[in-house]
Amino acid sequence: MSGTVNKVILVGNIGKDPELKTFENGGKVLNFPLATTESWKDPKTGERVSQTDWHNIVFRKTALAELGEQFLKKGMKIYVEGKIRNRNYQVNGETKYITEIHADEFTMLSAKTPEANAQPMALNEPIATTNAEKEGDIPF
Repeated sequence: MSGTVNKVILVGNIGKDPELKTFENGGKVLNFPLATTESWKDPKTGERVSQTDWHNIVFRKTALAELGEQFLKKGMKIYVEGKIRNRNYQVNGETKYITEIHADEFTMLSAKTPEANAQPMALNEPIATTNAEKEGDIPF
């Protein structure tokens, strides 16, 4: 083992529709902001307080980017797993810094369209159920 770990797990809501960029070599990258919110009770006032953090999510794998473009929309709740990456770039001679989450996988936790009042679903869950499952007779 190398002695270090760079792993991020986030569950949050997509802040705007993901943007897909396609490169001349056929590679694709998908970007979108993800909001995570913590809330707690202020010990002094007793009022509910919340703080929202925004994360820049990047799908660098072409297959993941294509899946994300097809299924992810603004407002959806998703689970994202990946690594923190920091980079910098120049704008008019000024160095800008950005922190991104380079995602390795994601799971949808809400319906394809956020407006639909459907049960949460994940990409790896079966869509159909058998009669035994509907009746509570799960064979395991």
